[in-house]
Amino acid sequence: MKIKWYGHASFLITSEEGATIITDPYEPGAYDGGIAYKPIEDAAEVVTVSHDHADHNYVQGIKGSPVVIKGPGIHKAAGITFKGIATYHDTTQGSERGGNTIFVFTVDGVTVCHAGDLGHQLAENTIRELGAIDILFLPIGGVYTLDPAGATEVANALHPRLLIPMHFKTPRCGFPLARVEEFLEGKSSVEKTGKSEITATKDNLPDAMHIIVLEPAN
Repeated sequence: MKIKWYGHASFLITSEEGATIITDPYEPGAYDGGIAYKPIEDAAEVVTVSHDHADHNYVQGIKGSPVVIKGPGIHKAAGITFKGIATYHDTTQGSERGGNTIFVFTVDGVTVCHAGDLGHQLAENTIRELGAIDILFLPIGGVYTLDPAGATEVANALHPRLLIPMHFKTPRCGFPLARVEEFLEGKSSVEKTGKSEITATKDNLPDAMHIIVLEPAN
């Protein structure tokens, strides 16, 4: 599969057969310019939305009349099964910022987990429900989601083979988030690609957790 990071929590995942999935599309200029990433120009067959905030649910900006997947439960689209697992956007069971859905799905034999705006540590039953994860897209910026320390705890609990940080401070994100360097501190298996895209296959995934930092495409 090919993985492209637009910025914030939005990725394009393209299967070997050409199926296209976009996660959590942001609205350019949302929150008084806090989201300064450029518009997403790619089309998609499927869009996943972890929660209905403008920096994660701008489905109308995506070309191609995609199937939109929201909420907990089993969803099927483009020949792919998406499992939505209910979590929260905060540490108070959603009383501050509402719910959040983690999505798990398998593309080209690789199991992907997009954690959305996860804001708390995961219960043991949730970890079991998520199952074995090959690639984890994890928010690490704090304030609205897990902070670097909390994200580290979740990563250690889930043991992904590949971890791609998201939802952190960049020149195009005006939110008061942590920078990725704060999450990387003390971690040894780290790769800064300097690129917005990578290719991942079941055969080239590392045996132990490896962190790959992408640059926003937009």
